[in-house]
Amino acid sequence: MEYRARVTDGMLEELVAGLPAVVLEGARGVGKTASAQRLATTCLSLDLDTVREALVNQPTRLDSLPAPVLLDEWQAWPQVWDLVRHRVDDGAAPGAYLLTGSAAPLQANIHSGAGRMVRLRMRPYSLAERRLDRPTVSLGSLLSGSAVVEGDTPVTFANYVSDLAASGFPGVRALPPRLRRRQLTSYLDSIVARDFALQGLPVRQPQTLRRWLRAYAAATATGASYSEILDASSAGDSDKPAKTTTIAYREVLDSLWLLDEVGPWIEGEDFFARLKQSPKHFLADPALAMVLLGLDEADLIAGRSVSPLDRRFGSIAGRLFEALVAVSLLTYAVADDASVSHLRTRNGDHEVDFIVQRGSNIVAIEVKLAPTVTDSDLRHLHWLRDRLNGRLTEAVVVTTGAQAYRRTQDGIAVVPAALLGP
Repeated sequence: MEYRARVTDGMLEELVAGLPAVVLEGARGVGKTASAQRLATTCLSLDLDTVREALVNQPTRLDSLPAPVLLDEWQAWPQVWDLVRHRVDDGAAPGAYLLTGSAAPLQANIHSGAGRMVRLRMRPYSLAERRLDRPTVSLGSLLSGSAVVEGDTPVTFANYVSDLAASGFPGVRALPPRLRRRQLTSYLDSIVARDFALQGLPVRQPQTLRRWLRAYAAATATGASYSEILDASSAGDSDKPAKTTTIAYREVLDSLWLLDEVGPWIEGEDFFARLKQSPKHFLADPALAMVLLGLDEADLIAGRSVSPLDRRFGSIAGRLFEALVAVSLLTYAVADDASVSHLRTRNGDHEVDFIVQRGSNIVAIEVKLAPTVTDSDLRHLHWLRDRLNGRLTEAVVVTTGAQAYRRTQDGIAVVPAALLGP
């Protein structure tokens, strides 16, 4: 399969050129190995028994291999982490080591790597990488306050729905539609049957974990509490899983890079004391949520409901579209040295889907599953702009519409999702 350039490629190249050890992390199947192999001279796949055993028996080989040395799936032999760390301490040259991993070992007794290893996360394809259209509005320019908001796209709501189902995993997108769903189902089956055990938590009741995953998927793009998710996963059960069990679920899924939660935006000013502190829930790829919820493209287009959360937080179609935008913003933010968070007051009277921040520059973004916006759609952006008293760099609404433009009455940027890039 021909390599498709990734938004993170430039950052990865910069890190490898300037630092001795770089760790590329992300869920299995997002394309880490393909991206890293472009820069490596030597590639060691540690998930292969023969390669791993050779290095275990002769770890000094690391000193003689042509650099950069790619240690792919390093978590298969966690001790290699400390080997690399010691070589960094001993003065390894920039570009010496590149590690990729689809899991962060929970049981291994290894050093954190702080101060020695620099981490970079890769996610499934963003909208720009999916190539629905050529982006015309840059998140970087929005952050700098210099954005030109223009462009047209033929991409429609139905196109976004099709792309949600197609997945952002490169290998899955390459399959015919019928096989994509089977592959995603197998991906989830492997997590339950194999990956949890490899992370030190064998699943004794797989049906309980599957129900919790389904409940989590139903909470996509919401700030539902973990107790609400637990209750939804065990509705009607007299013997629900213990809270400690579901905490362990989250820890393992986090270590597998399958949860990509967006934390709350925290500011020091008094009026922000009312902000809710819970994260917004997202799986690594919204296509996984579709499979867990038993949804297909027709269900999303028809507006099928999947849980009581739909009444509180809006349709699952709208929230999966927001998840697609979230993957994209999180990817673009890495390239722009920015952070992504969300804002919601404790009583829910005000919320903004995403706050992207770089230094003192703040971009507030609302996501609307609609081709057009109304004044009422923008009330939370207006509220935040008033509260920030001139400190908001840009206010943006991401839509399924056909044209990017700036509203004359308030300067708010309206940008179709397909036209938003890094």
